[in-house]
This record gives sequence, structure tokens and C-alpha cells, in this order.
Amino acid sequence: MSLKSRIRSLIPDPLISAYHFALAEIAAFAYHYPSRGMLIVAVTGTKGKSSVTEMVNAILEEAHYQTALVNSIRIKVGDESTPNTMRMSMPGRFFLQRLMRRAFREECDAIVLEMTSEGARQHRHRGVVLDALIFTNLSPEHIESHGSLQAYKDAKFEIGKALARSKKRTRYIVANADDEESSRYLALPVERKLPFSLKNAAPYYADEHGGYFTFEDERVDVQLPGEFSLKNALAAATLARAIGIDVKTIARAIGKISHIPGRAEKIEAGQNFTVVVDYAHTPDSLTALYEAYKNVRKVCVMGATGGGRDKWKRPAMGGIADSYCDEVVLTNEDPYDEDPRTIVYELASGMKRTPTIIMDRREAIRHALTIAKAGDAILITGKGTDPNIAGPNGTKQAWSDAKVTREEIERYLKAL
Repeated sequence: MSLKSRIRSLIPDPLISAYHFALAEIAAFAYHYPSRGMLIVAVTGTKGKSSVTEMVNAILEEAHYQTALVNSIRIKVGDESTPNTMRMSMPGRFFLQRLMRRAFREECDAIVLEMTSEGARQHRHRGVVLDALIFTNLSPEHIESHGSLQAYKDAKFEIGKALARSKKRTRYIVANADDEESSRYLALPVERKLPFSLKNAAPYYADEHGGYFTFEDERVDVQLPGEFSLKNALAAATLARAIGIDVKTIARAIGKISHIPGRAEKIEAGQNFTVVVDYAHTPDSLTALYEAYKNVRKVCVMGATGGGRDKWKRPAMGGIADSYCDEVVLTNEDPYDEDPRTIVYELASGMKRTPTIIMDRREAIRHALTIAKAGDAILITGKGTDPNIAGPNGTKQAWSDAKVTREEIERYLKAL
């Protein structure tokens, strides 16, 4: 256990919560509540948050809004965009309020924010006055850190309560009607309640190359793979239409999105097979990605994000890879203070086959390239755009799945 963790364990939870709450209120006051003067759209859920924020931002830009954006991929104000290297989807209070004040000074019309249960638990959403919230879905995650599945659900719903507290009018809640938790969000006392469902967007189609859905009689083409990409786009479209953006603008904006970094991101370097880097690190998100590529032979490289947490999902994820993938390569991801081999063996315990285990992540990717055949899909999951591999005692190894994969493809092609 790190020194920070030891100190944290000695302080009562109510005192920690009060500390975070006070910081949030002080930060908002110090920067004069900048969120009061702009359209603020938050996105929460277990999966799809970053993709939906990117899609909402793209639609707003297509509609000539000046925007700011904060998600796990990048931080953007106006035309300036930088990668998010903090490993935090939802930054600390002073950082966020300072960024919103900057966006206000630079005359941004809207800010799109990814919001998480961990952030809400630390009151990072306090002092952010919302106009709209998009709820994507909910599945088990962060159970150990929250204490229970219900505590995780309740922490995430605090963001819904923030929307209900907002003094702005009109307030919008957009929720995935296919998720059983959506009823809780759609019951919020706000002016506009907007459920969405792919079933109501027929005709629709999706495969590994992309797809389309129907929105107010307009065909919306999506270049990103899988039904999960259609659902993300439909969520963004539903919010955009509610705030008055026309359908053709929405369809044009979504149709222009060719990739989202670290989210089913194709790495093209001249190879004759598909290579994809994706953040999938839960059973549901892993299944959704594999389903998107169900028509091709799959070589899957994976670990289990986050040593010391959500251990229950390891054999489940191993079992999913065993069911969907033709070849499975297990590797290191973010062990933190846990033995990385223990994590990998627990993944393997859910498999009927014996997987290939290569602990060095670069070597694992290299091996996957050597066993791929023309037309295959190599699916590299777990890291997405994470900028490092988190090791023991707070150590970090600089890392980029996309960069390393591109380097290894180029090396592989030169050796042919």
C-alpha cells in the first residue's frame, strides 16, 4: 500500500467527503461560477461516455457553436486541444473551474463534460451548473472502491441530482431506455425527458465497418463499428435535436467522425489485416467490441484494467475472450500494487483453452501481429488512450497502445 493510501485509510469517510465538498464549492466561488453562463452538457454511464462527449461536441461544432470539451481522451477549449494525460476522466475541482472560466472568457457557447461515479463521490460535479445530462448505460464496475453495486449506482445518480438542482431552464435528461437504470434518470424533475432506443431508430444496421440508423426519417451514417457506436451516436443526436439543432446538421456531423482515439480506433500502417485499439475493460464493453467483429477471425490481446479492484470480472472477461476470439494473448495492463501474473492467471481461470501469456505488453502485441492472417482483426483492449501503465508504489511507465502498435506493425512489415 502506498503512503497516500495509508494516510487515506486513517481518515474517516465523512471527513474526506466534507473536504472534497468544501473544495468544490470554494473552487466554483473562486472562479465566479463560470458554468452559469454557458450551455453545460454532462455525459455519464459505465460505457460510451467519452465517445458520446466527442459526438456531442462534433455536432455542436457543426452547428457553429464554440465549444470546450473534457473527457478521458482530451481537454479542449475552442480550437486548442491537448491529450488528457491525467488518467482522470473528470479532473479536480480547481482545474475544472479554471478551465470553464477560460472557456467563458474565450466566448465558448457550450462545454461538454464526461462525469464519473468516482468524480461524483469526490463532489467534483458540485459547482457545475448543468443544462443537460446524457445517461448511456450502467453495468457493474468499481464495486470494490464504492463498496457495493448499489453504492456505485447511487454515486453515479448524484450527477442526476445535480441536474435536478440546477437553476437553469430548460433542463434536459437523455437516457438509454434499453437500460433498466434509465427509469431512475427519466423520473428526475426536469423539463425535458428524452428516452432513446435503437429499436426506435429502425431501419438500422451495424458491422465491423460501421453502419447507419434512422433519426426523424433521416438516415444517419456512422463510420465507427458495432451497434454500440450507433447507440452512442443516437444519444448525442437525441440531445442535439432537443436543443434545436436540425437533423441534417446532426447527420452530417456524425457522418464525418471517422475515428475516436482509443475507442475502436483502427491503426492503419499498410497491413492486410485490421488492427483495433479499444478501451474496453468491462465484460459488457468487451462483448460489444467482439460482437462488432463477429464476422472475422479475431486475435485478442487483453489484460484486466486496475490491479486491486473489480477482481470479480477477471474470469468473466477471460471467458468472453475464450468464447469470441480465435487466439487469445493475455498480457500486463495496470497492475498497480498487485502481482501482474496473479491478474493474468485469474483471467485465464475463466477460459477453457490455454491462452498465450506474454507479460510484456509490447511483445504481446508483436506476437499477435505474427500470428494474424490476411483479413483477420487484432483487437487490443484495456488501455485506449491511457498515457501510462500504472505499477507498484505509484510508478508509471509511459505508454500508448496506438503508438506502440503502429511501431510494431511497421517493424513487422519491414521484416516480411
